[in-house]
Formats: sequence, C-alpha cells, structure tokens
Amino acid sequence: MAMNSQLLAVVQHIETERGVSREIVLTAIEQAIGQAARKNRDLTNDFRVVIDRKDLSLHIYDTFVCSNEDVGPGFISLAQAQRLSKGKPVAEGDTIEVELPASKLGRIAAQMSRQMIMQKIRDAERSNTLSEYRDRVGEIVTGTVSAISHRDMFVTVGKVEMFLPAKERIPTEDFQVGDTIKAIILRVDKEAKGPAVILSRASGKFVEALFRLEVSEIADGVVEIMGVSRDPGFRAKLAVRTSNENVDPVGACVGQRGSRVRTIVSELGHEKIDIVRWNEDIRLYVAQALAPAKLESVEIDPVLPNTVHVVVAADQYSLAIGKRGQNIKLTTKLTGWHIEVKKSMATASFEDQKAEAIKELAETFSVSTKVATQMADAGFLTVEGIVEEDEASFMASTGLEEITAKGIYAAAQAVVALTKGEASSNQQ
Repeated sequence: MAMNSQLLAVVQHIETERGVSREIVLTAIEQAIGQAARKNRDLTNDFRVVIDRKDLSLHIYDTFVCSNEDVGPGFISLAQAQRLSKGKPVAEGDTIEVELPASKLGRIAAQMSRQMIMQKIRDAERSNTLSEYRDRVGEIVTGTVSAISHRDMFVTVGKVEMFLPAKERIPTEDFQVGDTIKAIILRVDKEAKGPAVILSRASGKFVEALFRLEVSEIADGVVEIMGVSRDPGFRAKLAVRTSNENVDPVGACVGQRGSRVRTIVSELGHEKIDIVRWNEDIRLYVAQALAPAKLESVEIDPVLPNTVHVVVAADQYSLAIGKRGQNIKLTTKLTGWHIEVKKSMATASFEDQKAEAIKELAETFSVSTKVATQMADAGFLTVEGIVEEDEASFMASTGLEEITAKGIYAAAQAVVALTKGEASSNQQ
C-alpha cells in the first residue's frame, strides 16, 4: 500500500539521522496510533495496531462479540462473523478479532498519532543518549558548534546535540557556528528540558582530562594528579606526584622542550599552567604552589586550623599575591589551606614595618587604627614591647584613656602568657 513507502522513508530517516533503532521507531508508531485511536468511539478497548516488520504494512484489529440480538460498537452479527472466521466455527457470545481498514482511524486520530510518534521518538532519542553517556562523565568529546544563544552553545557530537552553558565556557574564547570544539562531559541531566548532556571547558576536570590524554605517564598511572585549581582563560595550577623514583612528575607533564604542556596551553586559549610537585608536608607544598615567588618562611598557625603564615621579601610580595590576587587564590584552592602572606620586616622599610605593626596591633586588640597608631608612635610595636613596660608607663607614653590603656595592657599580658605556655608545652 502507498503508506508502506512513506513509512519506510520515515523509519530510514530516523534510523540514519537520529540514531534510533527501527524496532523502537515501529513500536513508537504502533503505540502512538493506538493511543490516538482510543478517541474513536466506534472502536473497543481491545483495539490494537500492528506494523508488519517485513513489509511495514499497517494492520488494525478490533475485537467484537458475536450476537444476533445486540447491535452497535463492539458487536458483530453471527452471519458476518462466520464469513470472517475463515471456516472456523463461531457461536453466539464468542469473540472474534477482525482486521479493519486504515480509514477507520479517522483524520483527527491520524493527526494526533503523528504528534505522539514524534514525541515518542524524541523520548527514545533521549533514552538512548542517557544510556550512552551516563557512564562517560569526565570524558573529552569533540563536536561541532551547531548554535549559539547568549554565549550558551549547542554542540553536535556524532548524532547527539549537547549543551555548553556560558558559565562553562572559557571567557577569553570566541567560537562561531561550524567550529570544531573539544569539551569534557560535565554531567548527564535526565531532568533537563533541553539537551541532556552538559559540557564544560571551564572546569578543572577539563584540564585534568587534557593532561591524561597528552601525558602517557598519567594515563598509565605512573604520575598521579593530586589537584587542580583554575581561573579559566588566565591561569591554572596542577599538582602531581609519583611513587616511581625514576620519574620526574613535573618533567613528564611539561614534556621534552615543553611540548606536552604547550599543546594543552594552546587548547586552552594560551591559559598559563603552573605544574606543582605535590608534597605531604604542607609547608613544602605551599612553597611549591606559590612559585615563582621566593619565600623566606612558611609556618603553620598553632591555633587556627588549616592556616599557614608565609613571609616573603618586599620585592617578592606582589609576585606571591599575583595579579588580582590570582596566585594566592589558586594556591589556597589547590592546597585547601588558608594562606596569610606578609612582607619580611628584615627587608622592609621602617614605614612598612610601622604600618604592619599598626595593622597587627589593631587586629590583636580589636581597636581602631587611630588607637593602634598612638601605641606605635609611642614606640610600642609589638605585644611583647607593651608588657616590657609597667602599666603606668604604658599609659603615660601612649596618652590613651585609662580604661582603654588598662584593657590593652591586660590583654597583652594574657597573650604573652598564652604564648609562653604553648611554647613550653611544645618543648615537652
């Protein structure tokens, strides 16, 4: 029949262009036509649609009760039933399944079934996508930019359309429709209204995946990635280690004459990458991560958890902090420790030393900068320096109000006593 060639063309198109199997398509068509035909009052609840899997011919069946007394939908005369039974005996009250002409569906049912078919095919496509990609999260895929909307991008990978949100793009990059693009599968979202596969180029996982592709020692497990921190498009830090004494983990990632890391930097739009040697000693790890700044000392805070204090020469301070605080932020994220950076007073000018002292006094005693400046102007630059004088001399020298001066002096004594107690405990 004429519909066969049309149906074949539709099925072949969906198979080829959308990657949905023929059986899924045919089942979807059967179910859709069946659902749409339920609106037809001349058909019973036992109505069914079958598409022949060989020639794709459409067959419509309904079940009737044989009766010479009852008439109307769901009933058939005994004489008519005998003609359709092909010699099989039938009696009053028997049921018989009869094939009906396709015209019984009606025009409205045909239109509804067309919509249902497309919806079921879209559902099948989505189900196929979820099944194929749910276990591929973290994998890099290559596709073609198919559409761009407000910096959100749609990327076609094979026959699947994926979504790269604006927030997952590298801000310094510019893509056009038709461009080839690499990205990592960030997640598969079965609840998403649009494409279910969400991509990313801004995630630290994308940097990890690129190194895994480019560096054979990482792919083989000889070199292990311990962490990544990233300011997409500008700078990233990658921490690596190895248990193989014959392998330099940093050198393996850099490659001969920088060939490996240069390939990755190019893919990331010339984003700078610092490769750091991981160390279980947080002081050595922080020193590595803050490179290229040269540090004078790194000390773990005895009171505040996960906090280290870093001292650098005055000329290394801006390098340690980095442009827009980038170096310190990335190091904090990479190590998981809060990092306080201070200039070395040994190399700082007197003005810098005094300014630092005023800041520390204000923080230590929770006083205003004005009060801290009064103490510094009187020569009291440290907590220890305060308690070296008696209370009366401290009050007279600073000119502070009596209540304020006595409160600060008492607090200074408490801090010194606490520090000495901790030092004694550590020695034991």
